[in-house]
Amino acid sequence: MEAALPTGQGPLLNHSTTQRATLQVKRPPLHDAVKMNSLLLSGFLLGLISLSLADNFDQAYSDLEHDRTIYISENGPRLSVVTEQAKVVSHRGGNTTLPCKFLRDASVAPNPKLRIKWTKLTADYLKEEDVFVAMGFHKKSYGRFHGRVFLQDASESDASLVITEITLEDYGKYKCEVIDGLDDGTGVVALDLQGIVFPYYPRLGRYNLNFHDAEKACSDQDAAVASFDQLYDAWRGGLDWCNAGWLSDGSVQYPITMPREPCGGKNTVPGVRNYGQRDKEKNRYDVFCFTSNYRGRFYYLIRPTKLTYDEAVQACRKDGAQIAKVGQMYAAWKLLGYDRCDAGWLADGSVRYPISRPRRRCSPTEAAVRFTGFPDKKHKLYGAYCFKAYN
Repeated sequence: MEAALPTGQGPLLNHSTTQRATLQVKRPPLHDAVKMNSLLLSGFLLGLISLSLADNFDQAYSDLEHDRTIYISENGPRLSVVTEQAKVVSHRGGNTTLPCKFLRDASVAPNPKLRIKWTKLTADYLKEEDVFVAMGFHKKSYGRFHGRVFLQDASESDASLVITEITLEDYGKYKCEVIDGLDDGTGVVALDLQGIVFPYYPRLGRYNLNFHDAEKACSDQDAAVASFDQLYDAWRGGLDWCNAGWLSDGSVQYPITMPREPCGGKNTVPGVRNYGQRDKEKNRYDVFCFTSNYRGRFYYLIRPTKLTYDEAVQACRKDGAQIAKVGQMYAAWKLLGYDRCDAGWLADGSVRYPISRPRRRCSPTEAAVRFTGFPDKKHKLYGAYCFKAYN
């Protein structure tokens, strides 16, 4: 029996009866049949893959459901983090609080696994240094911050971090991160330090320090490599220095308040000149160091005669102190107004003297730490500056 096909419809089979309909259908060409079979096979395989993925997803979702609660927010974030101050100022040896608070959706039940994490951003912002983590009763401080940091805990929403016994290396930017299930929020607070930037080069002479040498040179003089912000603030305060030096971010720069030919050109504007990023191993420059308050006493040792370098070291030791470092002299001069018109040995073998009140024969034009140079250590021509640390 032949059945006529309605226009626009394909073959119809009636499965409700056992009668079989005989259809006269034109056989397609061979290549079209192959293409059709390929499409049917592809569809079958895709169906199997989709079914397999669906099974795996259902299993994964089932596993996730047991471990985490998923919140779907329709009216914005359920968690926000607020830092009331962008910058906090303190000093070495002091204590400070980095402010951070978080706000949760009041309709959401308290999360006992809410986590608060503090990290310190590196000068180049490429890495983060772990500082402190808290989750419920579990709290942990890391590395050089161990035992010096804790949460203020002024309220249930307070994530502020207290830092005690601040060091020069604590200077920088900190990130406060609060993690509540799948919601999280962050805020950044900068810790600034009172102090002074000073240019430095060792006995070897100028432009002899790669970046790692520069770090050690500053550390040896009770200081740390200065940041750009610290150098910029020093330039605004009048620092003018025509030798390029390393900064903590690996760049090389120098501050000019009085433009002149040997220092970038006479017709240029004042500013901080920037050489950009340099090779930390191969390139050699001076360095800009930063130091802050200290716990101790800086003083000139009164002696009846002048001393060689070795005699100056021994004289300070006999007085229960150590020969002073360059950073300690700069801190005493800048932060305490120390003034002494006597050239004296310092720990690096240099001879300097601090003048906070300019006068005839003692830095008549400006307040400054005067630098005599690196004389022969056997010369018996100078006094000694000592430093006695307080416990």
